[in-house]
Amino acid sequence: MIRRILALSGISIAVALAQNPTPAPDKLKQLFAYDVKIDPSFTAPKTPWGEPDLQGIWPINHLIRVQLQRNPMYGDRIYMTDEEFARLQGGGGGGRGGGRAPAPIPVADSSQRPMRQTGLIVDPPNGRFPELTEYGKRLQAEMKGSYKPGQTVFDSIDDFSAWDRCITRGMPVSMEPRNYNNGIRIMQSPGYVIVIVEMAHEARIIPTTPMPPLDSKIKTWLGESRGHWEGNTLVVETTNFNGLVGHTSAGVPGSPGPLQPETTNQKITERFTRVAADTIEFTMKIEDPTVLATGSYTVAYPMFLDNSYEMYEYACHEGNTAVRNYIETSRYERTHPKEPK
Repeated sequence: MIRRILALSGISIAVALAQNPTPAPDKLKQLFAYDVKIDPSFTAPKTPWGEPDLQGIWPINHLIRVQLQRNPMYGDRIYMTDEEFARLQGGGGGGRGGGRAPAPIPVADSSQRPMRQTGLIVDPPNGRFPELTEYGKRLQAEMKGSYKPGQTVFDSIDDFSAWDRCITRGMPVSMEPRNYNNGIRIMQSPGYVIVIVEMAHEARIIPTTPMPPLDSKIKTWLGESRGHWEGNTLVVETTNFNGLVGHTSAGVPGSPGPLQPETTNQKITERFTRVAADTIEFTMKIEDPTVLATGSYTVAYPMFLDNSYEMYEYACHEGNTAVRNYIETSRYERTHPKEPK
């Protein structure tokens, strides 16, 4: 309840914590050195109105087997060694500590593109999700949802997460892989970029020309995005989050537990750079010092063009009886206690 009040009222809690800088350009070159093949003669295409052209379908199903946070066995290494990578390709799993996604992967969403990257989080250097602040731990304890370990009482929609209720996966989760429905379509029109996410049918409309920001009191599920071009790179800064989702989801392979709170102080900075006809280098810095002990973390990965990928309607609420079934079952269990054997 405290968390909901804070989010809806827009109360800001100032916490003076050290910030993790976005990895320097030379580090990003190292990051994408193995999984991205750059054509030195490549010239980024332009739209008819002169902006860099990012349009197409860029599914991230090749990331299903890349864990969100890095297995400690890799230390600060962004990539596997030749031996580890060869073992992964040979079916040994590469020692990912899970190696494979924790849930069955539909054949249609599996990818034949092996990834050498040891984890999606590239900063902090150890690739691990940051520890929570004391305030973050209090918010975490108040979070509810069907994925919360040990939660057995479900009486109303307030006992479920936004994801349970088919509202949204939120940010940054919407830009991270799941074991299915990993389609991402980018569309453009003069002054706008639209990022359509297959899972939960999200459509992020991003203005790329100057316009007044929303009042800071207006909070939304996916935040307010503003984009601009730095050469061939689309930079998207998003603020005004309502703080009612979370930094991670149980559906993201390698997630550090299903519930990690976010707040209205969150800011996300994304960078989309087309470096080849079929490749975008993507980075996403997430800042939320109210709950993250390190202040921030950065996710990065390559996106590959695949216009043959088919994105169908995702009608999450169509036939969704999970919320009702959870409530009915929970009430039944509490009124019909099991008799001791």
